[in-house]
Amino acid sequence: MAALIGQDETCVDVYRLVISEPRWGLTEIAGELHVEEAAVRGCLDKLAELSMLYPTKDATDVAPISPEVGLAAHIHRRETEIHSQQLELAAMRAATAELTAIYASQRGRHNNVGLEQLEGVNEVRARLSELARHATTEILAFMPGGAQSPEALEASRPLDEQTLAAGVRLRTIYLDSVRNDRATTEYARWLAELGGEIRTMPSLPLRMLIADRSVALLPVSPEDTRAGAVILRAPGVVTALLALFEMVWERATPLHGRSRPSAGAPSEQEIELLRLLQKGHTDEVAARKLGLSLRTTRRMMSGISHRLGARSRFETGVLAERAGWL
Repeated sequence: MAALIGQDETCVDVYRLVISEPRWGLTEIAGELHVEEAAVRGCLDKLAELSMLYPTKDATDVAPISPEVGLAAHIHRRETEIHSQQLELAAMRAATAELTAIYASQRGRHNNVGLEQLEGVNEVRARLSELARHATTEILAFMPGGAQSPEALEASRPLDEQTLAAGVRLRTIYLDSVRNDRATTEYARWLAELGGEIRTMPSLPLRMLIADRSVALLPVSPEDTRAGAVILRAPGVVTALLALFEMVWERATPLHGRSRPSAGAPSEQEIELLRLLQKGHTDEVAARKLGLSLRTTRRMMSGISHRLGARSRFETGVLAERAGWL
């Protein structure tokens, strides 16, 4: 019975005294049990709620009710509540099983060709984090888009630190434009101290991450990161992407190891700008691929033309080829 009254032995003793000493009031019961009268009143109220006593304002002439009768309704209510909770838990288990099946189906769709499609920025970020956390040997990454925001860099610190601490090799290639960003260069210096390797290139073909040389994550559209991404596991495709990374890595320059070009000679970034414009890209597209502002890109092009003594974009291209820059 104590369990039904909230594990309160005092209330059990009060009930016993009400039965054995029907003429006792609050004072006598409290004195017998060495408790405050308020505690006795609380027990009487609780017993009344359980239909074990008739409600009363005074303990005198309290009429007890048999537990077999009084507690029957309470037990029935508790059984109904427990049954309802069991039904709710069963429904939750069924819903969990259904959602798990949907998740597995979505994660594994197109698995026959080693491809998994991700939709939306949040899903892509979640899978990027998952791939990084589960990597055991190496993570390779192309990071176009220019300098990273201080907030993004700070958010990357815990995962990068955990990855390197686990003995995973981390190689990342950024755009040359990040060299002019203090937050990115400081982050790169911190990462290098932990064992990370960072190099830069004037431009990169696309954003890419390869984990453990067996799984790659690429954007669906290099021009629109909101379009989602795909995860590739097909060995032939991953091997080709690894070859692309290694080729770019060999050409890339360590972030803190670049030598300055000789006087009058173009930088790699300037040469890449000329190549992009030669391919017919607009200034806006060239700026985006270089990770630079449109204003900076046009100022760079103006400087190239001035050094070559050219009076037009066309003439700049011709003289750049003659100079062996292209």
